[in-house]
Parts: sequence; C-alpha cells; structure tokens
Amino acid sequence: MAAVSITEPLCQPCAYDAKFKVELHVRKPLLSVHLSSEQVGLEMLCLCSQLDLLIRAQFQEQLNQDLSPEESDSFQREAQIIERMYLCLEHLPEPAPQLEDYLDAVGLSAMFPRVEVFIIHGSPVDMLEKPAMDYFPHIARLNQVLVLSQQLEDDVKHLGSHKYVAHQLSVLYQVLSTFKGIMPLSVLKRDIEANFKQLKMALVTDESSKQEPLLPAQYVN
Repeated sequence: MAAVSITEPLCQPCAYDAKFKVELHVRKPLLSVHLSSEQVGLEMLCLCSQLDLLIRAQFQEQLNQDLSPEESDSFQREAQIIERMYLCLEHLPEPAPQLEDYLDAVGLSAMFPRVEVFIIHGSPVDMLEKPAMDYFPHIARLNQVLVLSQQLEDDVKHLGSHKYVAHQLSVLYQVLSTFKGIMPLSVLKRDIEANFKQLKMALVTDESSKQEPLLPAQYVN
C-alpha cells in the first residue's frame, strides 16, 4: 500500500475534448437491420395506427384541459413515432421519398387522414368531415373475411367438418354483404350466391344414415 501511495501516476487525466462526444440513439438499433419495401410498408402501417390514436387522444386532451400541443402528454410520443417513420424511409432505395409523398403513394394518407394533417401542420386538427372510409371497422371486417375463409379452408380439408361448410359460407356471405364497391369481394359474393343452394343440398343426408355429409369433388378442388 505504501508503494502505491508514493508512486507517480502513469498519466494525468486530460480535459474533456468535444471530439469524443458520443451521440445517443436510444431508439435506434445497434445492429444495422435492413428492411425490405414490404417490411417498411408494414412498419409504417403500424406506426400510422399508433400515431392516429395518439392524435385523437391529444386533441381530446387539449379540449378538456385547454392545453397547447407542446404541453400535451402525447406530444413527445408523437414526435418519437414520426422520428421512427423517417428512420423507416431510410431503408427504401435512393432517393428516399418524402414522408408525405410516401404516405400518399401507398395509400396510408387515405387510411389515416389525421396522420397526414398532423405531419403537415405539426399539431392535431379535428377532422370536420368524416373520412371516406372508417378504417378501423373496415379492417376489422376484412379480418372477419380472412378468419372465416381460413376456417372454411380448414373445414374442407377435414372430412368430418364438411357439415359445417354451408353455415360458414352463410356467415361469410353476410360479412361480404357489408362491403360496397369492392370488386374482388363482390365476385366472391356472387360466386356464393350461384353455388350455395346446390352445395347445401349436396350436404343433406338421410336422417337414418350414420355417414357424415361430404362435399362433392367439384367443391373440394
């Protein structure tokens, strides 16, 4: 211990030099991760959904508490989401589009009009006119179509589930009827209308029969 106390230091600490400054990127991954165009689109869709909810919450908060946008609790989180949007655009091929142009090109500005207005004005603006498509219920109904279609596919693959196909088609038809002016879904609806009666009759079995109803081959393939 005595030797340590009298030994001269090996070096003296230097004064701080600004060139050693390190920029912190708390929300940026350490590893460079490249996103494809499809992954960028999916990420932007998620970010727009989050931002839309924050914008609506902030606008309501301002009305109730008479706050400026910067004083709102949601303001900082909105800025962080927009920063992540710009980071996503860096994964696209050069030259990367402007954020507003990208949202227009992929249709997100139509799905999330509040987000587009917020990005342009920098503050939440009440949408006096209802958006052309109430997108959250619309997406929920699309999800219903997806889930019912997957269930139908599963029922067709399992012979013991063929008896449920007519009911599943009926439910799917009701959901499809809620969509207006979407041609691919209208085609599916007309296809169900044209084949439903024959399909249902094909699944009718004698009450005394123990055999499970089976779909004819033309409906399976």
